Amino acid sequence: MGNFKEDLIKVKAFVFDVDGVFATSKVILHPSGDLMRTMNIKDGYAVFYTIKKDYLIGIISGGTSESVRTRFQKLGVTDIYLGSHNKVTDFRDFLYKHDLKPENILYMGDDLPDYEVMQMVGVPTCPSDAVEEIKAISSYISDKPGGEGCVRDVIEQVLRLQGKWMDGDAFSW
Repeated sequence: MGNFKEDLIKVKAFVFDVDGVFATSKVILHPSGDLMRTMNIKDGYAVFYTIKKDYLIGIISGGTSESVRTRFQKLGVTDIYLGSHNKVTDFRDFLYKHDLKPENILYMGDDLPDYEVMQMVGVPTCPSDAVEEIKAISSYISDKPGGEGCVRDVIEQVLRLQGKWMDGDAFSW
């Protein structure tokens, strides 16, 4: 890991966990057994805008909720790995599919299943309420907790540094 701001210049793609990153670490159990999540709308717009600016986004989650898949598909995400039992395998698939190098990836995770992938990437990041082991290996800890804008935080920093934030594309869906 180098200087955080310098590392952001190299980012070509983002990979995110879902629970504890996009969604708060608290869930509501639906009578069907499904987990009900809330997600930050500004995180969603940041994902949509990032894809519009030709960045790749991958989602790797141990969760299996089809509502999560639907949410990210509506935002334009095509690389969605749900039910991930080994995030390293899915991460390598994402890299291979898009001919990417790990050093050009910003990854945000919050708990131990993210640990190995975070050690592989150029820019490991986490929300403010991540577990201590994840904070210890992160080059950046957002001041926002999971589900409260931490995704927007890192995306905005990358796009601002790369001169792609707040241009004409920002004002429409």
